[in-house]
Amino acid sequence: MKKRERCRSSAAPPITRSERPAFHPGLLRQSRPRHSDNREMDGSNSMNERVPQSQPMAASFAERGTINAGTTASGREIGIPYLLKRGQGDGPCLWVNAAVHGDEINGVFAAQRFFDRLDPSVMTGSVVVTPVANVLAFDERRKTALIDSIDMDQSFPGRANGFATERAAAALFDRFGKSADVVINIHTLGTPFDAAPYAVYKVHPEARVSEAELLAHIACFEPTIACRMPVANASGELPGNIGGALDYQSLSLGAIAFMVELGGGGRLEEDHVEHGVAGLMRLAGKIGILAASSDPVARQIRRVTRRAHRLAKAGGLFEPKVLPGTAVKAGGSIGSIRNLFGDVIEDIAVETDSWVIAVRRDPVVHSGDRVAFLATEWSDTDVAA
Repeated sequence: MKKRERCRSSAAPPITRSERPAFHPGLLRQSRPRHSDNREMDGSNSMNERVPQSQPMAASFAERGTINAGTTASGREIGIPYLLKRGQGDGPCLWVNAAVHGDEINGVFAAQRFFDRLDPSVMTGSVVVTPVANVLAFDERRKTALIDSIDMDQSFPGRANGFATERAAAALFDRFGKSADVVINIHTLGTPFDAAPYAVYKVHPEARVSEAELLAHIACFEPTIACRMPVANASGELPGNIGGALDYQSLSLGAIAFMVELGGGGRLEEDHVEHGVAGLMRLAGKIGILAASSDPVARQIRRVTRRAHRLAKAGGLFEPKVLPGTAVKAGGSIGSIRNLFGDVIEDIAVETDSWVIAVRRDPVVHSGDRVAFLATEWSDTDVAA
């Protein structure tokens, strides 16, 4: 069975694969056909070259650099930072991506801290971290960049000759998307919301990994819930090209890929950051990059199959009555809205039993603003070891 291309680097030669590595079963897949071109570096810190699989084994090493995604009007390079560590032996490649939306900060810290705690001398395989994928939006502290207002996580695999965000998505995906065996795309909810850590996954019709395998890897993060997100008809979700998500496109190439949501945006939440780091460490042990963790992984996961936003009917000040990561019985109130005279003008009750994924912390709302994100259909599902 063919192997996927290695996580590429300019600092060390690639690895000869004389025998099949001892991958986790979920990592043994047929890869898509490799490109035949061997492009050289483009003069920046961007590595877009393809490396042949014919040189001797390299020692462990660490590297950092940027991927060139164009320039601004003033001539500043749009450089996407990356960090790479390679272990002593051949093995899987884990890609951890964060801040695909520029205001989602917890994932940046979680990705950086995870990378800092890795010791290449005891690693097998490679770890790539792209702590800030959407550098333009990050500079502006916004979900999307003002230059085009395009959602990067609905733009993969990108367009090299497209809009600025599409070009950045193309540069990033070309660099690491075709070589990663496992892809974790770390998100948070938007800045106005509080949320407990949870996961989101999609099922691709051409994926080489099963839904059960995805859930087994998601369990490493001990999420409050794991949401199965539809792609063709994303009812209850925000509109857009769900098929352009990084995890969905990575699934199409045969990788194990899903999203981890670490709290709310626009701020540092220490507990959620460390929750993410612990999950990444357990995952690295599960797939064989590190020694298996002694920290037990949950054997059951709450699998959500339907979720929806609750919207304010009237504008005013929203007062929540529930916390993220809790259940509310049918008829229960999740909050109320007062007008500027202090009168309660709306009590927001749920029609069915609901699980609170996120609740609004910014009290100022207009008609149609989101005040909560709820799961309305779920079941507890056993996961494989």
